[in-house]
Amino acid sequence: MRFALMLGAAALALSACSQSADNGSAPANGTAAAPATGGAAIPPPAGKEWSDVVTALPEGGMRMGNPDAPVKLVEYLSLTCPHCAEFAREGFEKLRDQYVKKGTVSLEVRNYVRDPIDMTLTLVSRCGGPEPYFAMTEQALATQNEIFDRAQKADQAAVQALQSQAPAQQFQGLARLLGFDAFARQRGIAEARLDQCLADKAMTDQLIAMQKTANDELKIPGTPAFFLNGQLLEATGTWEQLEPKLKAAGA
Repeated sequence: MRFALMLGAAALALSACSQSADNGSAPANGTAAAPATGGAAIPPPAGKEWSDVVTALPEGGMRMGNPDAPVKLVEYLSLTCPHCAEFAREGFEKLRDQYVKKGTVSLEVRNYVRDPIDMTLTLVSRCGGPEPYFAMTEQALATQNEIFDRAQKADQAAVQALQSQAPAQQFQGLARLLGFDAFARQRGIAEARLDQCLADKAMTDQLIAMQKTANDELKIPGTPAFFLNGQLLEATGTWEQLEPKLKAAGA
């Protein structure tokens, strides 16, 4: 698959990244939410916290927490979506520390790649394997404005040169053009290993397939999109909107 390179910061911020802020929608199944009960904490494995238990799933998602948690949350996110960065800034730490660590909620993140920069950074975030994935994802989202700024100022001649190259070479070129190689090195990923990750066609194909499933089968309205115990949550793009639904589910 050959991507069209799109480095304008405004275009990156606006393309296919939308969630309604309407707090008044019904749950996805059209039924009233159950009253909040608050599940009892579930002990983690000896010597660990549930947030340390991270698993790469066959379909491409990364799951943090108790695999048998009674409340299963799935998030589709894009690393170039400002709404996803906002949710991460406001809600991720609370979700992890108050719910995932308790053992009552598991969090599965599925990347929704929207553009070449998103694909490149997603491949970087997965390069260290499951264990550092969530930290790298949150750190990437935290630097999103810096990424947009570098993209806006990128040498357009270099961008055009990348356009004619195969995807693996595009991703490797973008990583160096936008500083993702330095981001990876600072987190212990050697250059040779990074190049392998950026040329991993099987991973690229899996990420594209995950996006296609989100579009064609699950019909997500934008990112971030959340599924709670298999049901799409409508108009739930912020922590303020999501937390009551976790509580209502017994988290």
